[in-house]
Amino acid sequence: MTTQPGRGVPIGSAFHAGHGDFVDEDHAGRHEEPRLTVAAVASRLGVAPATLRTWDRRYGLGPSGHTSGRHRRYGSKDIARLELMQRALLRGASPADAARYALSVPLPAAPQSVERAAARPVGVELLVSGGRSGAAEDYEFEDDDPPLLISGGDGGSLGIGPRGRQGGRGLKLPGACRTARGLSRAALAMDADAIQQVLAKALAEDGVVPTWDEVIRPVLCALAERWEHAGVGVEIERLLSEEIIVALSRVIALAPPPRNPRPVLLACVPEEQHSLPLYPLSCSLALNGVSVRRLGASLPIDALVAAARRLAPAAVVLWAHLPRNADPSVFDALPKTRQRTRLFVGGPGWAAIDLPRHVQYLDDLSSGTERILRAVLPGV
Repeated sequence: MTTQPGRGVPIGSAFHAGHGDFVDEDHAGRHEEPRLTVAAVASRLGVAPATLRTWDRRYGLGPSGHTSGRHRRYGSKDIARLELMQRALLRGASPADAARYALSVPLPAAPQSVERAAARPVGVELLVSGGRSGAAEDYEFEDDDPPLLISGGDGGSLGIGPRGRQGGRGLKLPGACRTARGLSRAALAMDADAIQQVLAKALAEDGVVPTWDEVIRPVLCALAERWEHAGVGVEIERLLSEEIIVALSRVIALAPPPRNPRPVLLACVPEEQHSLPLYPLSCSLALNGVSVRRLGASLPIDALVAAARRLAPAAVVLWAHLPRNADPSVFDALPKTRQRTRLFVGGPGWAAIDLPRHVQYLDDLSSGTERILRAVLPGV
């Protein structure tokens, strides 16, 4: 992973194919690969440039051959490792573990050039897989990896959690429980009644957290794999997501009366379309006697501010699935209230973001529920 810049020659003219994003490290430009600027790589990965600098400073995942006083320029191998880091993050690894993985996995002998990397479409693949295809395809997280608060999303935007390769007409669910396999069969058949039967039984017998982590998550992840590798199954994921919302909403409707006088506000940050993660958290809180207000996907900042003024919530939880949507400055817009409002974030989009000290990151559904309960219910 050590590609040196060209013989100490000052950086030449921009490589026009990238509108200034590519930089020729050698005036000759014929023997050294063009490199990408920080802004170009940040745009490619959907993260803030400051995040790339943090990864470089904390974990050594920066441009190879970078010297002090010169602009950071990323080569193809540098970008490949950043993609591995992001893929691991979006599948639930901690930033430190993701960085160790990205630095330890052998890269292909000839990773694609930066021109091809920049030309490849990003949006749909990032939404579905949480990263790029490549060497990370062969990595499987161990069973004791920390679970994500949620590992699916609506609109075909899934892909967090243990990987299960998909082949044939069924979904491969290595290590999944019998109930998860039943849910997968019902989903593949697009049998809404059967999906509801499986979910209702699991929720009644096992509870919200085990049903989410052991039944729903593996199926959502396997469907994401099917989309990623075969480009099919969006209609199945859409149906399953809708039925999950219906099943969880039924449980919420039967929850005991709330014990907290001030509600908990759950919302997605602006531009974030993945609202499914709000439902299991809302359900888990409701069953513990916590009043919740869900404001759904892509909540504008002015709407968040208006809701906070009107409700004076005991806590606010903001979800971000994609790193480019996770902007901690959103908390600066919240109005100051006489009674304290506890602030939380959830989702892989926040994993590598430096959060303000008064904002807590929710690692998973179980501990996230407990943390909120302690914050809003005295004596818990």
